[in-house]
Amino acid sequence: MKRNATALWNGTGKEGNGSLTTQSTTLNKTQYSFNSRFAEGTGTNPEELMAAAHAGCFTMKLSFVLGEAGFTPEELETKCEITLDNGSITKSELTVRGKVPGITAEKFEECAKDAKANCPVSKAYNCEITLNATLA
Repeated sequence: MKRNATALWNGTGKEGNGSLTTQSTTLNKTQYSFNSRFAEGTGTNPEELMAAAHAGCFTMKLSFVLGEAGFTPEELETKCEITLDNGSITKSELTVRGKVPGITAEKFEECAKDAKANCPVSKAYNCEITLNATLA
């Protein structure tokens, strides 16, 4: 399986601007710029997209891991924060809250750790990955 996205940039790094389009067109000429990355400008940025990718991949993997352990989650909600520090992505922080009938907090954390270690995005990221898992 292969997926793709295209970036288009016009101008200098600081004054220019660009757009991102994904194969599915979920992002379709979505604006990004210096301000959307380093200030509070309108549009997206690579770190936000990395956070979305990690949150989505981890949460889906956790659902599979829970299913394999005999549990069906009612709801899993994951927030991911990506840290850009001094020109490098240094950390991805996953915080997951789950509603999973019949599971103990210990078993939920065990499953979450498995998902963190084995989701494809975790395996791709070359940075520290932390996890905070709680039951609702």
